[in-house]
Amino acid sequence: MERKTKLERKTRETNISVEVNLDGKGNYNIDTPIGFLNHMLELFSKHSLIDLNIKAEGDIHVDYHHLVEDLAIVMGKAINEALGKKEKIERYGFFILPMDESLVEVVVDLSGRPYLVYNVKVSREKIGDFDTELFKEFFIAFTHNIKANIHINLKYGENTHHIFEAVFKGLAKALRMAITINPNIEGINSTKGIL
Repeated sequence: MERKTKLERKTRETNISVEVNLDGKGNYNIDTPIGFLNHMLELFSKHSLIDLNIKAEGDIHVDYHHLVEDLAIVMGKAINEALGKKEKIERYGFFILPMDESLVEVVVDLSGRPYLVYNVKVSREKIGDFDTELFKEFFIAFTHNIKANIHINLKYGENTHHIFEAVFKGLAKALRMAITINPNIEGINSTKGIL
């Protein structure tokens, strides 16, 4: 069974295409007009081993909000669709990731019940021209569309770049664990029989 999908979303504000292969090698081609976001998504692909092809453009003359949120919507939907019926997956994943002085904990449950806990406070409002508050919007949209329970906790850290690098790498590692197929699991990893 191939766990791949390609989704597109076009609105008056954005035009986005996302292609994922859950059983890839972490190959990526990320093309958005937001350099720091590209960097974070490249890290996510590399460390999750999810092949990720993204082409996204939008009304960044207004600000980056629409593009960031809509991209997260399409990414979440694409990964959820590629998971199919979620048979034989581990379902849960967790990772504690250090990045120099920063330490971030990420926990994922592909439960089908979206819920985000986001405890990440940083001292800088911007990295370059990117508003760091937009990452919360990204994770809200991603969580709702991948239909997962995701907890992201910054344990400590000072450098804002390091903190978000740890967040994206931690999410990648936790998600890799959660989507891994375990041949010993029969059907769906839930006593309910459905996720």
